Amino acid sequence: MNDSAALLDCIERETGPSPTWAVIWLHGLGADGHDFVPLVPEFVRPGWPAIRFLFPHAPVRAVTINNGTRMRAWYDIVDFDLANRADEAGVLASVAQVDALIAREGARGIPASRVILAGFSQGGAVTLAAGLRRHEPLAGLVGLSTYLPAANRAEAALVDGAHRQPVFMAHGTQDPVVPSFAGQQSAALLKQFGFDVQWHTYPMPHSVCAEEVAALGEWFGTRFAAG
Repeated sequence: MNDSAALLDCIERETGPSPTWAVIWLHGLGADGHDFVPLVPEFVRPGWPAIRFLFPHAPVRAVTINNGTRMRAWYDIVDFDLANRADEAGVLASVAQVDALIAREGARGIPASRVILAGFSQGGAVTLAAGLRRHEPLAGLVGLSTYLPAANRAEAALVDGAHRQPVFMAHGTQDPVVPSFAGQQSAALLKQFGFDVQWHTYPMPHSVCAEEVAALGEWFGTRFAAG
């Protein structure tokens, strides 16, 4: 499926012929691209343009907090403390891999302005990190049950114009993996940077719920209408 060895292997689903939009969805730690494929039919609504959904598989790597067990991960998790949790070099390597997928969509006729980048947990952290660094803004960023890694250095990574990307963030109030306050602090920081952030909370653990999917569907529809 890849055009070159440098590109991540992806599952692709198209909602119609000749897609004019793309959604790239990054899974969480230990999962793979199959994780969110079942959500596609739940999202698609009448009147939406044809969309290409891409679900890349993260590379397999050793994860420090899991005793070095090898699993699919967008970066190593080196500490339980959120401020130092993410392996920053790993985050940036994953951002580069995501950028390569976005560029490939451009080559296939879908510009960055019609690409939405979404992610859950670790995938959401990479999504937000990528968004800060986008010189060519995307149509939107989605971070579910996640946080902005290296938040104390985030302003230095912020590029001009990145704040033009609208952001949807949602979190479970009972999340034992990434506490809700971490997501809320990240949303507040992005707002401080000038991003238009839509923030939602739901009474759930580290997961996704039907109400969240419905709200995200509304947000997607707004993006498609604006594009």
